[in-house]
Amino acid sequence: MEINWERLNPILKNVFDHLHANPEISWEEKQTTAFIKKLFKDKNCRIRTFEDSTGLIIDVGSGKPVIALRADIDALWQEVDGKFQANHSCGHDAHMTVVIGVLLSVLEAGGPNNGTFRFIFQPAEEKGTGALAFVEKGVVNDVEYLYGLHLRPKEELENGQFAPAIEHGAAKIMMGNIKGEDAHGARPHLNVNAIQIGTEFFQALNSIQMDPMLSQSVKMTSFHAGGKSFNIIPGNASFSIDVRAQTNELMEEMTEKITHIADSLASLHDVDIALEEETNIAAAVLDKEAISFMQQSIIECVGEEKLTPVISTTGGDDFHFYTIKRPSIKSTMLAVGCDLVPGLHHPDMKFNYAMIPKSVEIIVDVLFRTLESSQIKRSS
Repeated sequence: MEINWERLNPILKNVFDHLHANPEISWEEKQTTAFIKKLFKDKNCRIRTFEDSTGLIIDVGSGKPVIALRADIDALWQEVDGKFQANHSCGHDAHMTVVIGVLLSVLEAGGPNNGTFRFIFQPAEEKGTGALAFVEKGVVNDVEYLYGLHLRPKEELENGQFAPAIEHGAAKIMMGNIKGEDAHGARPHLNVNAIQIGTEFFQALNSIQMDPMLSQSVKMTSFHAGGKSFNIIPGNASFSIDVRAQTNELMEEMTEKITHIADSLASLHDVDIALEEETNIAAAVLDKEAISFMQQSIIECVGEEKLTPVISTTGGDDFHFYTIKRPSIKSTMLAVGCDLVPGLHHPDMKFNYAMIPKSVEIIVDVLFRTLESSQIKRSS
């Protein structure tokens, strides 16, 4: 379908500027939800919001198949110019802008015939809990195909290039607590220094050996012990561990090893070490047919010379929980090369805005391409 860029481009730029200037962190995206709802409240679509959650669902058309497109809507909380604040440094403002552009284009085209396009504006991707919450709400129960997108760093994908899938790894944040007793600095025999235990934990994490053919990493990312009285040997401490694995199976193995280290140190030093999962994001589960549709749309819209193979990255995205929890869904994510520097989650992250309209064009094409193929299958 032809997109009226003369009309759409200024709308999208205003949308992006607003979203970028008004970031909201996970589960607090109230104004973002209200802004998107207001954009479409008088359009020919069905809007669903939730009393107990941010985010919203917008359906266009009716009946089967149901083909969905997801945008993550939350921002990060990080230090920017010496001040902690919400900040869109992962591209979610761009993702929302693209999906809004696709939705506006679909509405202008009159929507799908004999099928439904579902637009999922999902909260809390950065927490790794938004997709799971939407699965529990039944948002994707009737979905057959699900698409998403993500901006890629310059090192992964050159400006103007697109990949038909992103093979994300699994990611997990584990929070830990060492619970012992304090002791006087002159009497170190009366307790075990929590800092010493933390050091041993750190060294043990660095000694974990897994299959070198699969990308992986595990590291302690914070450690806090002691207070303002420097003549006390701390018996208590808190810490965090960031774990990355290319497959979900490898993540399970690594988690078992980390838990074993905690149990062993607790037994050795006669203290309690508790571990809890703060964030748990699954590795990608992708579908060959959905990837094929996306590949064809990239070639159609920007040319075969701009098509690259599937992107493999150690970063994670809770998008993949949709297909893990609902295995019948066929899914993939568009990777967008947009000269993104210095990198994702950097407080000063920047990218080439010109790739937003290109991404809109590709995803509009893939939605209608998928619909047409599904209708042919149903009629044969």
